[in-house]
Amino acid sequence: MAGVSLLVVLGLLLAGCGGDVSVSRFAVTSAGHDRCPALIKALPGHVADQPRRRTTGSAFAAAWGDPAIVLRCGVGHPSGFTASATCLTTNGVDWFVPAAQIDDLGAGVVLTLVKRTPRIEVRIPAHYRPQGPSDAMVDLTGAVRAHTRVTGHCH
Repeated sequence: MAGVSLLVVLGLLLAGCGGDVSVSRFAVTSAGHDRCPALIKALPGHVADQPRRRTTGSAFAAAWGDPAIVLRCGVGHPSGFTASATCLTTNGVDWFVPAAQIDDLGAGVVLTLVKRTPRIEVRIPAHYRPQGPSDAMVDLTGAVRAHTRVTGHCH
């Protein structure tokens, strides 16, 4: 697992140098295989006021800006998310962000779509704080609502 995380980090660092954003391959859920291609095509041209960039390495990913905001579609259950976890709800879409990331404005943020399938993860570098995470949630709402299925709601 540490090797995979290192590859993702290296891919994100290289993305900051311009050109294509390289996203390492990752395990994609069966729901992801079914629904992610349409979701990826429907994603907006801008997220958090950043233009979309071309990605390589995974057909289940998208990116915007420099440093890159990276979306991965078809990810598994987020670490630390439980039934009692706090969600951020934007336009009726529930997202999980680890509490430590919410409070640390100097850190990057990992938003994970919860209570919908397929699940997506959006990695937002600290460079875009404080508005980047909330802007990204708003900007992704249309594609998420159109191409994911509700499985429940956060409390």
